[in-house]
Amino acid sequence: MANEFPQTLTIAGTDSGGGAGVMADLKTMQERNVFATAVIVAVTAQNTLGVQDFMALPQKLIDEQFASLADDLKIRACKTGMLADAAHVHGVVENLKKYQFGPLTVDPVMIAKGGAALLADDAVATVREELVPLADVLTPNLPEAERLTEQKITTAADMEQAAVALQDLGAKNIIIKGGHEATPDKASDFVLLADGRSFWLTAPRVDTVRTHGTGDTLSSCITAELAKGKDFETAIRIGKDYVTAAIANPIAVGHGHGPLNHWAYNQGGAE
Repeated sequence: MANEFPQTLTIAGTDSGGGAGVMADLKTMQERNVFATAVIVAVTAQNTLGVQDFMALPQKLIDEQFASLADDLKIRACKTGMLADAAHVHGVVENLKKYQFGPLTVDPVMIAKGGAALLADDAVATVREELVPLADVLTPNLPEAERLTEQKITTAADMEQAAVALQDLGAKNIIIKGGHEATPDKASDFVLLADGRSFWLTAPRVDTVRTHGTGDTLSSCITAELAKGKDFETAIRIGKDYVTAAIANPIAVGHGHGPLNHWAYNQGGAE
């Protein structure tokens, strides 16, 4: 019967270097045994050294991509990534309200690994007010969590308080990624679930520059697991394990912030 196979959607920008954005999403979802689709919001000229240029697509074409998928496929879970500017964030929100694409994971992409801005300053408020309240899972890193909550995060207690603040904005399940913290030997993420339960996910910190696309990979793995029917806690835990394996088993690509090894987790036989 048609459409029985788990299908996912990434709504984001491309990465011509292949390490982040839609390219990382598709690779991750494929590795997690779901059929991945995409709505392209923006196109970048990008490699491991940085983002050289980008251009957002016309809203009409974005709308038509949404309509095409809704007309034929059965998307069971979706995620957002790079959305460019306030107008495009609003346009994506309107489409997400119009179509039923399953639980939504929001990766509030704002800054690339090399430091390039991937979200216009005036769009942060639109993300906070319009997109975050739709999120079944919200996956900010520390700088993104600071922008969304408008508070400084320097301690573990700050991360916990920020997660509560993000739930107050409307997001249901929160994972604040601690990869930017200064702890030399471990990377700890704080998870606050919709039912009030919370926990920390900790992994050894790997001394490597090959971490390009980490946030995209985490959020797309969570999306894939949700499409297969996993509960939110299980999906988040698998996402953390998947990213940890991808960083711990690097591949040598490019001269800057290299991409993750997207097949490392499955090489260990995990399902």
